[in-house]
Amino acid sequence: MRKQVLLLLIIISFIVFRFIKQGEETYIEEKSKVEELIILANSYKGVTYRAGGVTKSGMDCSGLVTTVFKAFDKKLPRSSASMSKIGKKVSLSDIKKGDLLFFDISRLKGGINHVGLVVSVNNDDIQFIHSTTSKGVIVSSMKENYWKKEFVKAKRIF
Repeated sequence: MRKQVLLLLIIISFIVFRFIKQGEETYIEEKSKVEELIILANSYKGVTYRAGGVTKSGMDCSGLVTTVFKAFDKKLPRSSASMSKIGKKVSLSDIKKGDLLFFDISRLKGGINHVGLVVSVNNDDIQFIHSTTSKGVIVSSMKENYWKKEFVKAKRIF
């Protein structure tokens, strides 16, 4: 009887160990996927703005995000408004690299009309990459009053 209990404990321990190890591998895989996503997004810095664009010859904000995610077999809706309806809602205090930030830029009217991809989080400084009509693909900070004022919500896709 003791041998059976000992054998059962060993089997259970092995299963628990494998489960924990598998969770760590998944976390590492997701983390490296996000890092690669950010590297790809940053490769578009300086690309000029083009409404509806999805290439290095020009892209808009949702074009940037859909292009980057598509490279990782993640198909997203093409508009920032539609994109904002998927994923898990997260607060700015829980934001991570790879999350999406959605904005309602007042002058454009009509609800969510802009999206950016979080590329770094250092304490309360959230940096995101996006495409603007005036400067093309750039990195901005949520510390800037303009972006704080226009911010609506954040979503996690990965």
